[in-house]
Amino acid sequence: MTGDASRSELAPAKINLDLLVTARRLDGYHELDSLVVFAPLGDLVSFAPAEGSGFGLTLEAAGPFAGQVPLDRDNLVLKAADLFAARTGAVVAGRIMLDKRLPVGAGLGGGSADAAATLRLLNRVCGTRLGNARLRELGAELGADVPVCVYGRPVRMRGIGERLDPVRGLPTLGLVLVNPGVHVATPAVFRALGGLGEERHGGIHPQGGPLVLAQYLAESRNDLEPPAIAVAPVIAKVLQSLRTIEDCALARMSGSGSTCFGLFAGPDRAERAAAILRQAVPAWWVQAVTIEPDLVEP
Repeated sequence: MTGDASRSELAPAKINLDLLVTARRLDGYHELDSLVVFAPLGDLVSFAPAEGSGFGLTLEAAGPFAGQVPLDRDNLVLKAADLFAARTGAVVAGRIMLDKRLPVGAGLGGGSADAAATLRLLNRVCGTRLGNARLRELGAELGADVPVCVYGRPVRMRGIGERLDPVRGLPTLGLVLVNPGVHVATPAVFRALGGLGEERHGGIHPQGGPLVLAQYLAESRNDLEPPAIAVAPVIAKVLQSLRTIEDCALARMSGSGSTCFGLFAGPDRAERAAAILRQAVPAWWVQAVTIEPDLVEP
């Protein structure tokens, strides 16, 4: 899908490098502690305004995973647009196009990332000039993962997703993302979760290269990985396939699954690993991504 770049916004894939589930709240939510980064690939949200204010708002989908996208008002993209209009008074009429490039139910942010991109896009197109903090507040009304997707930079996410602390000093990362084509519902994974994990000891102060980071992450965990494997056993096969590739320093599931990632010493090695996996299992969605250090506050 192409169009005016000023009326398009990337919804980057969210990757949980680790994910600690440390408490269960009385309202049913869980307290989390997660190191989150964002990949330079994702869905693309575009907006074509209608001429005049007498038009409604519609959603269209394209891309390899468009068939899995609901186009009714339950879609978070339309919910984000409706909320933005209600809170700002802006007239939001026309057509939103969602180029769905990421698998659905994949542990990569998905609808939350799309909603965050919608808020950023409408803020720019409508000239409302809301700051990132205000956009995150709006995002929190849509879902626990939306604020971190609005933020869109390396961050330590805590609470139910509302506590965001910037993380500086991450090295350039070469990652391979692998999704086996299985939709894993987050509520099902949390229902399968057993006991709660220990809290993180100390802060996150990454130093050194990707292998040093891999060693730090190896001492951490994703508490949702075992219950997700119980729900979708193929996740274990993905992890094992990554671990058998030479130079894979760490293999872990992202979010609540089913996408897993392999961390490699550099982008070139990640590209070679992705090529190996595409040839070995053509049915899997495999992408090599390079994540650069973050230097700018949003």
